[in-house]
Amino acid sequence: MSRFVQIHILTSYPPANLNRDDTGRPKSALMGDSMRLRVSSQSLKRAWRTSDLFEGALAGHVGTRTKSMGKEVFKALKAGGINEKLAREWAKQIAERFGKLKSEKKTENDADLEIEQLAHFSPEEKDAIDRLVQRLVEQRDAPPAEDELKLLVKPRRAVDIAMFGRMLADAAEFNVDAAVQVSHAVTVHKAPVEDDYFSAVDDLNTREQTGAGHIGERGYGAGLFYLYLCIDRELLQENLGGDAALAQRALAALVEAATKVSPTGMQNSFASRAYAAYVLAEKGDQQPRSLVQAFYKPVAAYGQDNDILAKSVSALTKRCDNFDKVYGPCADARCSLDVEKGEGSLEALVKFVSE
Repeated sequence: MSRFVQIHILTSYPPANLNRDDTGRPKSALMGDSMRLRVSSQSLKRAWRTSDLFEGALAGHVGTRTKSMGKEVFKALKAGGINEKLAREWAKQIAERFGKLKSEKKTENDADLEIEQLAHFSPEEKDAIDRLVQRLVEQRDAPPAEDELKLLVKPRRAVDIAMFGRMLADAAEFNVDAAVQVSHAVTVHKAPVEDDYFSAVDDLNTREQTGAGHIGERGYGAGLFYLYLCIDRELLQENLGGDAALAQRALAALVEAATKVSPTGMQNSFASRAYAAYVLAEKGDQQPRSLVQAFYKPVAAYGQDNDILAKSVSALTKRCDNFDKVYGPCADARCSLDVEKGEGSLEALVKFVSE
């Protein structure tokens, strides 16, 4: 089994605001002395792991990331007939196993039932919590025992945790190293953030009433993005308890999601959904490397027969070839798909990566 799989993806997005910064404008990055649009890896990974495609392919093997598990436990205990005082006390005992509580005392927004940081709960841990809640409801006078509160485990069924890792500040022994590293996607060309001035008209206005009922402004940008993924297949299988079949399913779902699923930011405003236009996948035991250097000099298109996508694919493959010339073969095998040329297929790409 080749240890590493590397995936290089080019995806073109129309005007969009896929991933906003603290001012509400599309994220950007200065690269190669020019501004590029950027989509963070966090945004991409969340879009993939919460997509219908990913969850459908891996039902029962996707975790839940939340601060509010204590609130859910509290509701379940109360619904089961446990009085509020005991339900709150027991819910806090369960929640604090996964992180420090926001508040020690009851608050208006139930902050005493929330933990301070997001925790990624595996299916095994969620099942254990559900079993404990059921037991507490059935045996109302028996509080949770210390052994029952040992709810944290090393996840072995959560594909998203196995891929993207987990960090628990107060229980490092249950942390999981990510088997899939995801870069921030950046445009291969110069791409400014532009402003969209818009207005809305009140439907009940008469003909004599002029002017807008609402005026606003939002940032947007468009471009061809380069994205890089590095997958440690051995670590992924280890994180999944040695389950090779589940690791294969996980890789297949990841490839489909990475090529088909767009970040969810402002989709209702822009409908900026896109499939990958070009994908290059590599397998081998060699030290991984990104091909982002191909785009430090911004790609520019001139002439009808020299478009940005074609030049970007050419720059990407040339950089790949040059790495091979200088360092020796950087992969044992490669597989690609090119929508513009109608070459390759997603089915073949999924098979190459997952098998």
